[in-house]
Amino acid sequence: MSYETIIIGAGLSGLAAGIRLAYFDRPVCIVEQHTTIGGLNSFYRLRGRNHDVGLHAVTNYAPPGTKTGPLSKLLRQLRLRWDDFDLRPQLESRIVFPGASLRFTNDIELLNAEIAERFPRQIDGFRRLTLRIDEQDALNSDRQPISGRAVVGEYLSDPLLVEMLFCPLMFYGSATPGDMDFNQFAIMFRSIFQEGFARPAAGIRPILKSLVRKFKSLGGELRLRSAVREIFIENGRTVGVVLEDGEVLETRHVLSSAGSAETMKLCPHNADPALLPSPGNISFVETIFSLDRPPVELGHETTILFYNDSPRFRYECPGAPVDLRSGIVCSPNNFDYDQPLSEGRLRITALANPDDWFPLSEEDYAAEKTRWCARIVESALRYVPEFRSAIVDTDVFTPRTIRKFTGHINGCVYGAPQKALDGRTPVENLYLCGTDQGFVGIIGTMLSGISIANRYLLG
Repeated sequence: MSYETIIIGAGLSGLAAGIRLAYFDRPVCIVEQHTTIGGLNSFYRLRGRNHDVGLHAVTNYAPPGTKTGPLSKLLRQLRLRWDDFDLRPQLESRIVFPGASLRFTNDIELLNAEIAERFPRQIDGFRRLTLRIDEQDALNSDRQPISGRAVVGEYLSDPLLVEMLFCPLMFYGSATPGDMDFNQFAIMFRSIFQEGFARPAAGIRPILKSLVRKFKSLGGELRLRSAVREIFIENGRTVGVVLEDGEVLETRHVLSSAGSAETMKLCPHNADPALLPSPGNISFVETIFSLDRPPVELGHETTILFYNDSPRFRYECPGAPVDLRSGIVCSPNNFDYDQPLSEGRLRITALANPDDWFPLSEEDYAAEKTRWCARIVESALRYVPEFRSAIVDTDVFTPRTIRKFTGHINGCVYGAPQKALDGRTPVENLYLCGTDQGFVGIIGTMLSGISIANRYLLG
């Protein structure tokens, strides 16, 4: 078989790129190693319940009809309707550190008011920082990396406020321990604090299925259970891929959403080892609790809670299987729905060390999941009401789960620390989209696929 473009990975970035190309009648095939779509933002059914994988919230929210911003751009580029996403905004989220708490919603004026009240000497600097972020050209792929902490330090002098601002931005979008490139900081600041959180009313499943229907209706081909064994290269150019069963698919271009290190491993005999990117190691354990009542009836009204038990936020691969010093508590119930969800849910997420999870036997792995799930709950109960008596079902996923279903080395969620901002690789006609091109989150990763398709494949 021969195609103009082969896309590796049927996650959101790959699907968005495929739809964009198919609109222009480009023969395109998406190959996916697993039996389902979505990658890190997929869905599954367990013991009669539907669960989203990875989805806490969609960032970059905009109300229906908004003409500007990432979400509006995405819908225009893919010719989708606002109803295709059916997003419901958050109610109110919080960042909690010892002795300080900041509330925020999708209206940044609440965060401004909170900072003015709790950090009055910092509010002028925070407003200047916001103006600096507004001026940042996040799409400039030619810029040089610069420390986010260094730039923020030019505007804010209170270390506690700095740590509190970095906490949600790093948790939701940093592959770099301890810091973020300022451009990535600006992207995440806009997406979380200026635009904000929302959630698809019915979860991620309808969005993914809508994308697949549109892709196929435009003539695109989706092949599941089609893992790529090798990217075939001749004279420095991509000419095809070899699947695990030996089938060869010829192509003029390959666009990979698998990650930079993972992609280059597929062409080991054709790439200079010195140019191979290093994979990241920022990963998580997530616990998912189904409850017999909505969390608000237990006294928990917050949409997403970011907590840290010391004045300094340590965002790094921990020295233990799970870092109990910080975490995220998300309640899918606490968004602005027309009708309440049928069942209560809480999701608690914490940083994890991949190396502690990979070598375990199946028996030990199950036991460790149970043990650390209980410890995560004990840690989170310092910040949320007691909810254990309301639990009716529990599931846990780990770096091992992430590696199995995404192929990401180390189970890294946000990819390699060094991003390929222009989407190019050392191999001609082999491009990257998704997290390792520098955009994260559901909206960001889809825009990445669209932007790379527009820049290189539709010329």
